[in-house]
Amino acid sequence: MKVLVTGATSLLGGAIVRLLVDRDDAVSVFQRGPTDLGVAETHGDVADAVAVRRAVAGADAVVHVAGLVSTVGPWSSFERTNVVGTRNVVAAALERGVGRVVFISSPSVAHSGASLVGVGAGRANPDTARGNYARSKAEAELLALDANCAATAVVAIRPHLIWGPGDTQLVGRIVERARSGRLAIVGPGMSLIDTIYIDNAASAAVAALDRAPEIGGQAFVVTNGQPRPVREIVNRIVSAAGLEPPRLRVPFLVAKVGGGAAERMWAARDLAGEPPMTRFLAEQLATAHWFDQRETRAKLQWSPHVSLDEGFVRLEQWFGSQQ
Repeated sequence: MKVLVTGATSLLGGAIVRLLVDRDDAVSVFQRGPTDLGVAETHGDVADAVAVRRAVAGADAVVHVAGLVSTVGPWSSFERTNVVGTRNVVAAALERGVGRVVFISSPSVAHSGASLVGVGAGRANPDTARGNYARSKAEAELLALDANCAATAVVAIRPHLIWGPGDTQLVGRIVERARSGRLAIVGPGMSLIDTIYIDNAASAAVAALDRAPEIGGQAFVVTNGQPRPVREIVNRIVSAAGLEPPRLRVPFLVAKVGGGAAERMWAARDLAGEPPMTRFLAEQLATAHWFDQRETRAKLQWSPHVSLDEGFVRLEQWFGSQQ
């Protein structure tokens, strides 16, 4: 199968490419700059419809990973990359007769701030999504799934909190803050959360690609299926990096109010990087969010093959190799 992967410089995009190459698919990639993946490349911006059509030409399938991921930023930036970019990819796939499209979404598209306990993949809702990132991904998922048809099967998967060696998002942020002494646990830290190890997220995307003709038009949350307390996940990540667990504790309301103030400061002063706390992040750290995986595993014919324990061993080994 000839597969185009967008956003191949990301942790997930690269892992998907390597998995597809290992099983002898003909893989090409599309992103802003070069990679070291050893496959055919087209460089450009997903917001550029002409560049996207050029990249999609000749593909049998597309895995659309590219997107803007951040806790802060103007709506226009998220709309341009996540909404317009996805619209361009889907339109090009329909125009070029691509048979399968997998859209990498996020569980945040159906999260309104309350705890999520043993739920499935609810419908994406831009009106209740928390923040510009979640709202833009919700709009993108809806337009992607609405394009599902007999000729082009479209599936959305929502990996929840991807982590692993080389991760600059969850792992990178936690470790950086731990090293600087700014890492804190919000609330008691006992809320159960799901995560997914990078290899499992990649294999889920490939499974969705393989099953697309039978499950088109649907969205699936994918996780390791091993919910753990927030504090345990954080402690094991910093321990893998050879650091001490955080001792700071911040009440949820304090973190949420402080996060709102930080968001306003970053926006008013156009500060670089991300604030130490946001309202969305406070909610994520203080509320439960874990998901029923029975339907996901049955319909994708998939299950995670790397456990959390094995993942943390691999993460520790990776940190050791970086010294």
